[in-house]
Amino acid sequence: MKTWGTRRRKILGVCNLSHVQHDGMVDMLYPLLPVLAQTFGLSFAEVGMIRAANKAAMSVFQLPAGILSERFGERSLLALGTVCSGASFLLLGLSSGFLSLLVFLFLAGCGNAVQHPLNSSIISTAYEGSGRRGALGTYNFFGDVGKIAFAGFTSLMIGAGFAWHIPVLAAGGTAVAVGIVIFVALGSLGVAGAPEHHREQSTQPKSQGWGIRNRSGFTALCGIAVLDSVTRSGFLTFLAFLMIAQNVPAGWAAMAVVMVFAGGMVGKLACGYLADRVGIIRTVVATEIATGVGILLTLVLPSPWSFFLLPLIGIALNGTSSVLYGTIGDLVEGDRQSRAFGFFYTLGSASGILAPLGYGLLGDVIGISATIAVVGCVIFLTIPLCFMQRRAIVPARVISRA
Repeated sequence: MKTWGTRRRKILGVCNLSHVQHDGMVDMLYPLLPVLAQTFGLSFAEVGMIRAANKAAMSVFQLPAGILSERFGERSLLALGTVCSGASFLLLGLSSGFLSLLVFLFLAGCGNAVQHPLNSSIISTAYEGSGRRGALGTYNFFGDVGKIAFAGFTSLMIGAGFAWHIPVLAAGGTAVAVGIVIFVALGSLGVAGAPEHHREQSTQPKSQGWGIRNRSGFTALCGIAVLDSVTRSGFLTFLAFLMIAQNVPAGWAAMAVVMVFAGGMVGKLACGYLADRVGIIRTVVATEIATGVGILLTLVLPSPWSFFLLPLIGIALNGTSSVLYGTIGDLVEGDRQSRAFGFFYTLGSASGILAPLGYGLLGDVIGISATIAVVGCVIFLTIPLCFMQRRAIVPARVISRA
């Protein structure tokens, strides 16, 4: 038992390393974009296109990655995707204009697409039975560590006068190295290999279709995830505008999202462990209510109070995701979890892309404060879905352990 506990902590460590690398590369683009625009004379539309190409590739290829892993194994695809993203960044450092930026960032997005569904599947399988949500919460936490570390390193390098190529090439080189580490480390731990290699040893029949144990529960889970993603992306997109409308100085308003992210790091780590102790539904209901109430309070409290409330909102706003990801393992058969995670992440990504557009159009009509009020109210629609999910989780967990 002790040996298996140590082994699965090593598995979690490898997945955490992967998350740091991938999420760090994705978010280091934020401080890079203004420099790239100035260097290559890009218009705002071209800046939007290269960022959209990266995000779209990440969104579209998550589900195919999950399905392909059922044949080739998570380990090979995860390592290959990491090396691919690293090679794309190495080529990005040699870019000469808009077209090459567009192509290399698209390829980097394809490589980055594999890590969320495959890492989540590996962790969910390793921690089947106990500690799954805490492990996935830890994994989510390390993604935010990567975002802050890579974006901070890039900002410091640019601020110190170094060429933009330096952090890009450094990120590309470390990604190639991490890809090799992933392949070797997971291989030595004997996990995430091609299913064909283990078929003779398995006494369990291969699942059919999507392997969903309870369709109503999985549907409710997806509905909660969509509403959660819509609320998170809508609030973060227009938060700075709300702060400015409340006469918060522009410099402080720009820090508002960082305040939410800081709380979100704590929430992702804490809520996963909290769900393992007090229950899934109780945790989700508590975090969703806290999110809605917190967002609405930013509209009525004096601006200094609403500003310093943001980290607490971040804990609830981002913490729910750790609980939702951990619940997939209760509702989907083990050999179909990669595709389920791929679908789940794709659904969240698509919602996160469309929500700012919808809320932006609404804001032009009714104003920023009223729009934020709508954002805060929408999250309460998750509550009836939570009770719908409650009826599915207990039977599914009994079946999974039978």
